[in-house]
Amino acid sequence: MPEDNIDHIDFDDLNKRAISQPLVNHIYTADPSAHFFEGKIYIYPSHDIDAGEAFDDLGSHFAMEDYHVLSMDRIDSKVVDHGVALHIKDVPWAEKQMWAPDANEKEGIYYLFFPAKDYEGIFRIGVATSDCPSGPFMPQREAIKDSFSIDPAVFKDDDDSYYMYFGGLWGGQLQRWRSGFFNSDQPESPTAFIPDENEPALLPLVAKMRKDLLEFDEKPREIQILDENGALLLAGDHNRRFFEAAWLHKHNKKYYFSYSTGDTHFICYAIGESPYGPFTYRGRILNPVVGWTSHHSICKVGDKTYLFYHDSSLSKGVTHLRSIKVTEINYFEDGTIKTIDPYGY
Repeated sequence: MPEDNIDHIDFDDLNKRAISQPLVNHIYTADPSAHFFEGKIYIYPSHDIDAGEAFDDLGSHFAMEDYHVLSMDRIDSKVVDHGVALHIKDVPWAEKQMWAPDANEKEGIYYLFFPAKDYEGIFRIGVATSDCPSGPFMPQREAIKDSFSIDPAVFKDDDDSYYMYFGGLWGGQLQRWRSGFFNSDQPESPTAFIPDENEPALLPLVAKMRKDLLEFDEKPREIQILDENGALLLAGDHNRRFFEAAWLHKHNKKYYFSYSTGDTHFICYAIGESPYGPFTYRGRILNPVVGWTSHHSICKVGDKTYLFYHDSSLSKGVTHLRSIKVTEINYFEDGTIKTIDPYGY
């Protein structure tokens, strides 16, 4: 559905066929990270605005500047907007573009993890804390040391270890770190330094968090995503290779690493035996939505598991004005996930 030309789309018909409706319609929201805290569902999304920036493949038009926290008593209950939880003006190291965040909890402290560009135009990842899941959040003065790129997702394992997954191509700058240092050449090119089509695809990263969750406890390492033959997915495999929007959840003692394929607009997943991987590609969770981007989180509520995602149907196709939605995930007996079509085709 992410066509460049949306003139032919009948949005009234599309919205009737949609399997779910926007959770809120008074603001635009995207990139929902959902968690079950204190007996409620809390959602930590991006807050989309129209800042008047020109459209480009670096994502300059995604000029978000704050975060709201949303909550629900039940999956079908009214959503409460708790207001601004963190604004970029309150983050000393960050200049602009507060993209997809995540949150987690440890010992009664709530942590908001978020990417933003620093004053050199480089994406870093920061942390802010609160004693309440709805915020407000107080940011650390500096970004996480050795952090880079976008889309942090922090997973708590059964042994109380926490791991951050992150990375994103094109405007997310992951390709600019291939040498271990930020390559600032060809700054207007989103695809400079992307591997050739027949080379292994760029990989997302993971790092175990320090006990206070404010810094990495180790150097970030790459996460291998393998095909059915045990080989790394190639850069030219656009329907399966990683692009952005990392997430990790656990089901029946297996680790599920899910992500967006970016320019082909699928949410895919791979399964492994360790939070570090390797992960073997197993299929698609979500088919393309209206709008260029696709992002998600997966949250268990009671005995059911839900996919939180977004599309641009409320804004009638404006790709940087998105709305979050939710639908149930269903697993087959072999652990694979039934692919979801967002518009019931």
